[in-house]
Amino acid sequence: MNTQLPEPGADALVHSAKLTAAIQGDIAASETGTIPFSRFMELALYAPGLGYYSAGATKFGDAGDFVTAPELGPVFAACVADAVAPVLQQLGPEALFLELGGGTGAFAEVALKRLMELDALPSRYLILEPSAQLRVRQRERLRERLVPPLFELVEWLDGPVPEDWVGVLFANEVIDALPTPRFAIEAGEVYEEHVTLEGGRLVRVLRPADSFLSGAVRHLERRLATSLPEGYRSELLPQLPYWIQAVSGGMKAGAMLFVDYGYVRSEYYLPERSDGTLRAFYRHRMHGDPLLWPGLQDLTASVDFTALAEAGVAAGFDLAGYCSQSSFLLGNGLAGVLERIEAIDDPVERLRRHQEVKRLTLPTEMGERFQVMGFEKGVEFGTAFMAGDLSFRL
Repeated sequence: MNTQLPEPGADALVHSAKLTAAIQGDIAASETGTIPFSRFMELALYAPGLGYYSAGATKFGDAGDFVTAPELGPVFAACVADAVAPVLQQLGPEALFLELGGGTGAFAEVALKRLMELDALPSRYLILEPSAQLRVRQRERLRERLVPPLFELVEWLDGPVPEDWVGVLFANEVIDALPTPRFAIEAGEVYEEHVTLEGGRLVRVLRPADSFLSGAVRHLERRLATSLPEGYRSELLPQLPYWIQAVSGGMKAGAMLFVDYGYVRSEYYLPERSDGTLRAFYRHRMHGDPLLWPGLQDLTASVDFTALAEAGVAAGFDLAGYCSQSSFLLGNGLAGVLERIEAIDDPVERLRRHQEVKRLTLPTEMGERFQVMGFEKGVEFGTAFMAGDLSFRL
């Protein structure tokens, strides 16, 4: 038990115990008495009605476990809208906007209002949201804060767009929450981290990796032009190309925009990062025990942006650009946002908006830790990545 973490309430512990029992059932049903860590992460985050993102506990903001850029205020979503407006205008009246994981609905609210100002509204604003509780929260917020013609554009999906389409796909802090395999190098061989039961407790163990993961690790070593050292553990998403193809679906023309924290491959797999990037978040506290209180804490791993670039290109897109969040915001309307902030009469609100900009852009905050990557197919982002493009580092 991590004594530095606040103890969950009785109802939360009961909820976690139900999910733990379901995970134990999965383990008991397996031939090996273990499940891959990626399967554990999938259940911990997305098990229907029990997983962290599927259940109803507060996740975003001061009362939750973490804060995302759209929840800080309107600045982030307004700048993203400025970046994608030219793409939507190029695609014409049939263009769609697809947001993966809608959070509280804060991003959709601001983005739709800003796109209307820019005369770049999509024909439909689609939200692919796995959590029924978050869908309800998003719907209530957007119905309350959008004028009826804007609210009527919003639809919720259970999966990718089912037909051929043109438009923009946007995902903020989504890839870091994809269930990830964990690998280890032992005696020169590739092993996979599994979860099993010992003495009634969930524990992590190693098993020989299957040919898919083992081949992916060996491919990674070839790309790094070095062998990973003995005892090295980290994460790898060999399924990322298939995920990109699945979520983009039948997109015939358009753009994809991903915002997340992570590194280029050469930095992700540095020798000193010998236990990977996996971490857990509970009540704004980061810690290293992913098996603690399943369903009550967020699990996340940093994004390999080199792998993301390769996956997007493999799916038929051109890489449009890659830069820090700070550079992206500066290149997509932040100057205009600051002008609008200066025009705010209320000094308290004006100060709050200035603090929001600082959190989004300062290197010590989110400005450099978060990266933005764009892809395009049959359209052009234009100047969206002109400020500080880092594609050469990939």
